Amino acid sequence: MEPDVISSWAWVFWLGLILVFVIIEVNTLEFTFLMLALGSVGGLVAGLVGAPWWLQLIVAAVLSLVLVLFVRPPLLQALRKNADPARSNVDALLGIGGVVTVDFRFGAGQVKLANGDVWTARVAEGIAPVGLDEGSRIIVTAIDGATAVIVPATDPAPEEAAQ
Repeated sequence: MEPDVISSWAWVFWLGLILVFVIIEVNTLEFTFLMLALGSVGGLVAGLVGAPWWLQLIVAAVLSLVLVLFVRPPLLQALRKNADPARSNVDALLGIGGVVTVDFRFGAGQVKLANGDVWTARVAEGIAPVGLDEGSRIIVTAIDGATAVIVPATDPAPEEAAQ
């Protein structure tokens, strides 16, 4: 193909590339492909003002690089600034208290957590299950699959502290 044909039809390439980058960005939501799409817009604009294809490519690459390095990080920071700091899922269970409902005589036991969930539980490595009878207070230290890893609670129950 002649360079004139490439330069004259480059706008189609840029539009297609912009469309692909925007579709990927909508699925990833991390601003990388948005910056690449905006760089491609720069290449499209360079082509529309009459720049040769190789200059369009350079403009798109440089603009994309500048956007990824200098615009994307502040955008991500601003996006995460008002994020919900509350822990969720398994992270929300770490450190939560509970009560033993089935003692640990035969290895695994069962606990009812402060949020109302009932979990199969085992005592953390290096901790003796002595004194973990029904009604004993515990604290969750980890979650291993569908098993809560617990340790005995050392602080008194709120009812006991009030007396």
